[in-house]
Amino acid sequence: MKIARYELDGVTRSAVLGENSALHDLSEDVRTLIEHGGLQAILEAGNTALANDPGPHVDAVHLLAPLRPASIRDSVSFEAHIEGARKSQEGAKDAVPARWYEAPCFYFTNPHVCHGAFDDVRRFPDSEQFDLECEVAVVYGEYASNLTPEEAGKGIVGYTVFNDWSARDIQRIEGQMPFGFFKGKDGAHTLGPYLVTADELEKYRTEDGFLDLTMRAYINDELLGEDSLANMGWTFEELISFASRGSVVGPGDVLGSGTCQRGCLTEIWGRAGSRNPPPLVPGDIVTLEVEGIGTVRNRIVESAEVPEIPRGRKGQPRGARH
Repeated sequence: MKIARYELDGVTRSAVLGENSALHDLSEDVRTLIEHGGLQAILEAGNTALANDPGPHVDAVHLLAPLRPASIRDSVSFEAHIEGARKSQEGAKDAVPARWYEAPCFYFTNPHVCHGAFDDVRRFPDSEQFDLECEVAVVYGEYASNLTPEEAGKGIVGYTVFNDWSARDIQRIEGQMPFGFFKGKDGAHTLGPYLVTADELEKYRTEDGFLDLTMRAYINDELLGEDSLANMGWTFEELISFASRGSVVGPGDVLGSGTCQRGCLTEIWGRAGSRNPPPLVPGDIVTLEVEGIGTVRNRIVESAEVPEIPRGRKGQPRGARH
């Protein structure tokens, strides 16, 4: 099934996509259904909705991100991407660091800034090197800890296209601090156009457990890069297993694959030694296509007006307290 979340006449609804792209409203919000019973709850509610009369055509509504994530973890699972990105961001001359192969590292990012498949996206404030990231995200549906990959697979609800927008100049500055990413990743993510339930994509699964989905990224309808999701260094089941290790994953958690090869500008800049194609600017149109899931298409607009950043104080003016 393909699950949509949409807004029409000021009301937000979740729905399953039916014949002729008509929407059939679900009884509850998709996140609520996931919390009540994961994939099985979605499939049961979807079948009930499809038996009812159809609602509006998908083109007549404003598509939102297909769910409100409980959390977002984004991985760096494509070997080729990290090699090019390190050359661009860090000036690294060596290949992929040995540490990368040891575990599928990830960072947490902002679940409150998820955009729909065709929304405008604001360039981040103070950034002149704005970038796209062509990814797929998995949606998880259970509370669990210390999962094996096999156990993790049983809790997968589905998949969606994920664009993890990034301000590379801000990210490069933040990389000088020992705490990871902050505002360089904080402003926007695109999820959509649908949440495609896991059963629909099983036909793309390879013998070694990966999903062989063609991924393409375009800027202003010019192809930037193409790859297969099967080129991930870890399966989604392994990403979930690692995330749960000594911790907890829960219903509505979203985990990104990381950017595919040639799925962003910074990787291409690293290989070319120059910023060509140039960074994204207002007016640019970014399109991501993922086989079996769908297409998202966002226009870049200028950043919002923001307050100035106050400088931190030096020293300890108050001294120690007793």
